[in-house]
Amino acid sequence: MDRNSLAAGFRLLDADFFSDAKMQEIEKGWYHNQALHTSERFNYPSLSSVERPKNDEDIAFMSILELGQLIKSKQITSEELAGIFLSRLKRYGPVLDAVVTITEDLALKQAKRADELLAQGIYLGPLHGIPYGLKDIIAVPHYKTTWGSKSFKNQVLDIEAWVYKRLKSAGAVLLAKLVTGSLAYDDIWFGGRTRNPWNIEEYSTGSSAGPAACTSAGLVPFAIGSETAGSISYPAARCGVTALRPTFGTVGRTGVMSISESLDKLGPFCREAADCVIVLDIIRGEDPDDLSSRDIPLADPFSVDITKLTVGYLNDAEMDLVQKLESKGVRMVPFKLNYTVDSAQGILNLTMDVDMLSHFDNWQRSGQDDDYEAQDQWPLELRRARVVPAVDYVQAQRARGKLIREVKDSFKVDAFIANATDWERVCVGNLVGMPLVIVPTGFKDIPNAPSNKTRRRTTITTGIYAPPEHDHIALALALAYQSVTDHHRQRPPIDNLGPDDSIPNPPTAPFPPRQLGV
Repeated sequence: MDRNSLAAGFRLLDADFFSDAKMQEIEKGWYHNQALHTSERFNYPSLSSVERPKNDEDIAFMSILELGQLIKSKQITSEELAGIFLSRLKRYGPVLDAVVTITEDLALKQAKRADELLAQGIYLGPLHGIPYGLKDIIAVPHYKTTWGSKSFKNQVLDIEAWVYKRLKSAGAVLLAKLVTGSLAYDDIWFGGRTRNPWNIEEYSTGSSAGPAACTSAGLVPFAIGSETAGSISYPAARCGVTALRPTFGTVGRTGVMSISESLDKLGPFCREAADCVIVLDIIRGEDPDDLSSRDIPLADPFSVDITKLTVGYLNDAEMDLVQKLESKGVRMVPFKLNYTVDSAQGILNLTMDVDMLSHFDNWQRSGQDDDYEAQDQWPLELRRARVVPAVDYVQAQRARGKLIREVKDSFKVDAFIANATDWERVCVGNLVGMPLVIVPTGFKDIPNAPSNKTRRRTTITTGIYAPPEHDHIALALALAYQSVTDHHRQRPPIDNLGPDDSIPNPPTAPFPPRQLGV
């Protein structure tokens, strides 16, 4: 790495006080020995004719590649861009109950630094100067990491999460910590319950509620969420965004609240599949402090020849996606994922609860769980987990191993299309660690609409599933579908709901059933 690039990287990390010799010593010992990102980067499409829109609303709904081209061509500064999204976060965040903390000082500092580097001729890549948000289970020093719970709402962790480090090193600009359901359970947090921008009388479901709602509403270009059992797939489907639940182990989890080391996954919420590819490329790789993470050698999704793929579809797949992929040369075949394990849900629940208790053992032993805001939720689950016999846990893991082997043997296609929120499939997908891309495929009218002129809608989405370590296949198929459709380009009606529509009062509903996304 040349001196200017090396110095720029250390400035980005607030570590430019080192001498040149020390920077070179750190660079050799860290980047080379730790092999932070040994896989080759993907080749992103080049956009050369992007022009800055006249109004901020249009800018807010541009893709990462489009925004990146505006920055690279100096049609907009990163500081200007951050300002546009900060204004939207302040305006719509309270409407959607989707934002925990706006990190404005940090955002403006990072944006200014991105602009300074660009002025020096240093461009860090497609996320240079691009704003984003983090689910509030991801630690950032000097800012609260509340885990969505009253019990931890003043918690500040002096940790830089791995995923935050990756994004910061790529020049991305953190705007906000976004809502997570309390202790990463569904969409209720200590400040309210997060709403779906497409229909604000609905809730977003799933604990990555803030990342989904804010991306859908154009409050951030992208956000990082997490899934243990449905918390990427459910809110992405409800809010109509494109999202990726990567192969287990693709993204390091240091500095992230853990429910289960063998189930937790981090992934991007974006407006389109191409953005998911870009963000994945930055955040993937081996995290030295997360022994489950790996540097998986994914192929470039932009270069996959989809005409050589055989893709299955289940009976609950959205046929528009099936038909359009077939028209682009993909061989589409009926498919069924076969396995003999009786209760994937039972395996997942037992694994998740016992693993969660291992992290919150002292919390329970000290009686702090008595102060938790939802006694019928995690406290009850963890008390039950305390008396799970060891033999039952071991038997569940044996059944899980059998499920993984059977799914691998049954996966006779390159990918398959199916409902992304089928609960059995959510359990199987997470137990096996298979990647899933959630893709918007249309809209339908809401039931009992206040007016036939309402702009509120219910989003229609489906899932593209691939075998573990084949995320690039699912992403390539999503890219192909979105190249001939524009569902992902539609904007929710949070400014113009329509006649007789109104924003309802904050909810007082109890926590929903647990299958709605941890």
